[in-house]
Amino acid sequence: MTGLEASVQKRWEVASVEDLGRVVPELFQAGKGISVWLLSGQMGAGKTTLVRTLCDFLGTTDNVTSPTFPIVNEYLLTSGDTVYHFDLYRLNSLREAQDIGMEEYLDSGALCLIEWPDIIQSILPYSYLELTLEAEDEHRRIISLKRHETHN
Repeated sequence: MTGLEASVQKRWEVASVEDLGRVVPELFQAGKGISVWLLSGQMGAGKTTLVRTLCDFLGTTDNVTSPTFPIVNEYLLTSGDTVYHFDLYRLNSLREAQDIGMEEYLDSGALCLIEWPDIIQSILPYSYLELTLEAEDEHRRIISLKRHETHN
């Protein structure tokens, strides 16, 4: 039987968004082999801070910022690899995502970190990582990770 399976692989609690560095190595290990990572959570939950912390861990010298207005930022890692960081909040349709070349980015094999991914659900690859950030209070965050993979 072939199908897409998802399960919560891991759940972390951090005392603050600044404490994300503690869990990033585990997050990276849990997502190994998957290039498309979706980041969901309400405004201010720490999605961009998580991306910044992950890129620092991976070795970027670029300034990691929210790509709200440009939609996508590209970061070069010291390894020579590229990370694409998307903020799809301002997009109104799948067509707008396709117009910026979303499918080509998803198929590139480069790490794609995507905030506000709901609009592209229908074009996601067979395997992707879903991270949900929940603000429990002003400081504490819960991070849930699901691996979505096709199994034969």
